Amino acid sequence: MRLGWPALLVLGVAQILGAGVYVLIGTAASLYAGPAVTVSFVIAGVACLLVGLCYAELSSSVPESGSAYSYCKHTLGIGPAWALGWLLFLEFSVAASLLAVGFSGYLGSLLGDLGIVLPVAISTPAIQLLPATNGASLTVTGHTNLVAAFAVLCAGAIVAMGTSRSSLANTILVVVKVLVLVAFITVGATEVDPANWTPFVPPNEGGFTYGWEGVMRAAALLFFAFLGFETVSTAAAETRNPQRDVPIGILGSLAICATLYVLAAIVLTGLVPFRDLDVPDPIALAVDRIGWPQFAVVIKIGALAGLASVLLANAFGHSRVCYAMSRDGLLPDLFSRLHPVRNSLAGANLLLAALAAINAALLPISVMADLISFGVALMFAMVAISLIRIRSTEPERIGRFRVPLGGVRLFGIWFGVVPVGATVLSFAMTLPVALDLMQQALAGDLLPVFLLLVYALTGGLIYRFYGRARSRRRTA
Repeated sequence: MRLGWPALLVLGVAQILGAGVYVLIGTAASLYAGPAVTVSFVIAGVACLLVGLCYAELSSSVPESGSAYSYCKHTLGIGPAWALGWLLFLEFSVAASLLAVGFSGYLGSLLGDLGIVLPVAISTPAIQLLPATNGASLTVTGHTNLVAAFAVLCAGAIVAMGTSRSSLANTILVVVKVLVLVAFITVGATEVDPANWTPFVPPNEGGFTYGWEGVMRAAALLFFAFLGFETVSTAAAETRNPQRDVPIGILGSLAICATLYVLAAIVLTGLVPFRDLDVPDPIALAVDRIGWPQFAVVIKIGALAGLASVLLANAFGHSRVCYAMSRDGLLPDLFSRLHPVRNSLAGANLLLAALAAINAALLPISVMADLISFGVALMFAMVAISLIRIRSTEPERIGRFRVPLGGVRLFGIWFGVVPVGATVLSFAMTLPVALDLMQQALAGDLLPVFLLLVYALTGGLIYRFYGRARSRRRTA
C-alpha cells in the first residue's frame, strides 16, 4: 500500500479533467444545451457530488480493489456484482476509446498548425453516422483511426510498466494540463463575445435538441465527465490509509474539476457560437478563434497532456476492476496475474488496451458517448443502493467516513438523504438518454441500441456458462 491522499487526488484529477472539457463539452453544447451547457455541468456535478459521498463512505467501509464491483458484491451478491462489473468493463473500455479519438483530433489540429497534415485514412473512424432523409444512416468509410488506436496502446503499455512509473507520468501530465486549462480560461475570458451567450437556453427544436430538455440531456451526457472518482476508489487496496485518503481523493478531485468545467464552459461558449462546437477538439477550435497562433499551440499541447493523463488513469482503474472480478473467478486468471518483476497487471493492461484500440479505430464519438452516459448513470444508482443496503444490514462495517444529512429507518431499511438523492438523480440521468436512444432507433440509427443489446447478451452468457460456476467453486 504505497499511495496516499495526494497521489489519489492527482489520480482523480487525472481521470476527471479530460474528456468532459476537451471532447464532450462541444457535443453537449452544440447538439443539446447551447450556452446553457454550464447549467448542465452544474446539474451533473451536484448529482456526482451525492454519488461521490456514497463512494467515499463505501470505500472506507469496504477498502478493497474493485470499487463499485466490490461494494455491490458485499451488499447484493455475486450475480448483481457481475452485472455491475460487466457494466464497469464497458464504461472503462469505451471511455478509453473515446478519449483516444479526442486525442487524435487534438493531435491533428496541433500538427496542422505546424504544417503537417494527418491523412484522413488513419485519423477518422471506420464507421460514421451521417444524416439521411429518414434520420441517420450507418456508413463504412474505409478509413481506420490508427492514431487513436496507437494512443490507447501506449497508455496500456505505460501502466503495464508498474504503478510507481505510471503515477510519476500521471503527476507530470496533470500539472501541465491544469496550468494550461487555467491559462485558456484566463486568456479566453478577455476575448469572449457576449452575443454568443444569447439565447442562453436556445428554444427547443424537437426531441432533446435545445430547450430545458436539451439541458437535461447534456447533463446526462456530461455525467460521464465526472467518472474519475470511480478510479480513485478502485485504488483503495493500494492505499496506505483508505478510510482517510480515499474520501479526500474523491471529494477533492471532484470539487476541483467541477469548478474548472464550469469556468471553461463559460469561456468556450463565449468564444465560439455553440452550433459550431460539434467537433472532437472544441478547445482547439476556440483558441484558433482567439487569433494567437503561439498560444493556440501551447493550449493544444496541454489538451494532449490532459487526454494522455486520463488515458493512463483509465487504464489503471480498468485493470483494478478486472483484477477484482478475476480474483472471484468471474474473469480468466490473466486479469489477476502480476508481472514477476514489475509487480503490475501487465498482461491485463495490454489486453484491455488492445480491446479499446479496436473500438477507437472503428466507432465515432457520438455512439461511444451514448453507451457511456447510459451505463454510468445506472452504475451510480447501484452504488447508492449498495450504501443503503450496507447501512441497513451491516451497520458494524461503517468506516470513519459517513455521508452527511442523516436518514430514517422504515421497516428496518435505512434511507439516507444523500444515497436516496443520488439514486433519484442517477435514474433521472438515464431517462433522457434512454428516450433519446429510442428516438434514434425509430429514426433509423440502430447502432447504439444494437451494441448495448449484444453486450448485455454476451455478459449474460459469460456469467451463465463460465463465471458463475468458477465463482461458486472459489467461494467454496
